[in-house]
Amino acid sequence: MNNWKKTTLGEIGKIITGKTPQTAFSDNYGDYICFLTPSDNMNVKFCTNTNRMLSKKGLEEVKNNLLPANSICVSCIGSDLGKVTITSKETVTNQQINSIIVNDNYNVDFVYYAMLILGKKMNFISKTSTAVPIINKSTFSTYTINIPIDIDEQKRIADVLSALDDKIEVNNKINENLEAQAQAIFKQWFVDEVDKNWKEIELGNVIETKSGGTPSRNNKLYYINGTIDWVKSKELNASFIIDTEEKITNEALKKSSAKLLPKHSILIAMYGATVGEFAIIHKEMTCNQAICALIPNNQYPYSYLYMLIKNKKTELINMAVGSAQQNISQQLIKKILVLDCVDKIKEYHQLVKPMFENIINNKIENQNLSEIRDSLLPKLMSGEIRV
Repeated sequence: MNNWKKTTLGEIGKIITGKTPQTAFSDNYGDYICFLTPSDNMNVKFCTNTNRMLSKKGLEEVKNNLLPANSICVSCIGSDLGKVTITSKETVTNQQINSIIVNDNYNVDFVYYAMLILGKKMNFISKTSTAVPIINKSTFSTYTINIPIDIDEQKRIADVLSALDDKIEVNNKINENLEAQAQAIFKQWFVDEVDKNWKEIELGNVIETKSGGTPSRNNKLYYINGTIDWVKSKELNASFIIDTEEKITNEALKKSSAKLLPKHSILIAMYGATVGEFAIIHKEMTCNQAICALIPNNQYPYSYLYMLIKNKKTELINMAVGSAQQNISQQLIKKILVLDCVDKIKEYHQLVKPMFENIINNKIENQNLSEIRDSLLPKLMSGEIRV
């Protein structure tokens, strides 16, 4: 590794800490420019959109913090510490994110992959600190990465990893398109062109619902070498869940209120900051007590229930009550109105089922590609494997 050098992040490029426009003025927010925060999806290579956007007025307030495309953004606070993404267009971040505007003599993709490794090391801080860990701009600038002196070698290494990420991104775009098609058909059939003879009935009258549970954290054996996927509220991703951060054992399942949920159950978060978030499980899983599971059946299959909840998300959030912690309940979810048109719902399921199957196949392929990338990443980035 004689042709590699240790370089501080401050030497690699200009470091920018984000800033939040005054939230007291609602006209600071609109649809003009992306406003990235750690609550957005920073687990993708490129950030293409954000949950909130700034208006022109809001941008003017933080114009000195504007990032160009191809800036590398790193979350530097709390449990999200160390997450990394690249801006795909001009973007502003909040103050919890430090970003690198990479100099011309460094390859952006290489620096991104190096930051993925460094980000994991940074995240270790959040797992060992009793206080909320924060990495300020000065400290962030002093972190170091190893990097080839030759920018062409940087590019060759990054290209190997980028090829995998590019395929993942293609699959993601295909999935977005497939889901958009399924949603458009749902909206046309069950929202815009509703037959006047169809009646509305409460969801709880046509499907079963279940909640989950958390095995005792005092018994580590409930989690060590667990094989049963256990979904937490923060993992609800408005898509298929194919794997979980934590798994529990059969003993934990027997001795807790956690329940084994059937394949294709729809999960809805009932409490706190994630209330209204949803997902669908692609195999049998369990979940925590903050989640309500909708169990599909032949008359109300998973495709219809998934799109129903996707379209009802705002309504669910508005149903949340409680000032200290917003929440909804199973009983409220059961009162959601659905259409009594079983034949049409079955026809919809047969039409969009292949789309959902393609989506899950692409997500499984992406998981495999991610595992290959993650196994190559440290070896390529340390020079252990040469291109």
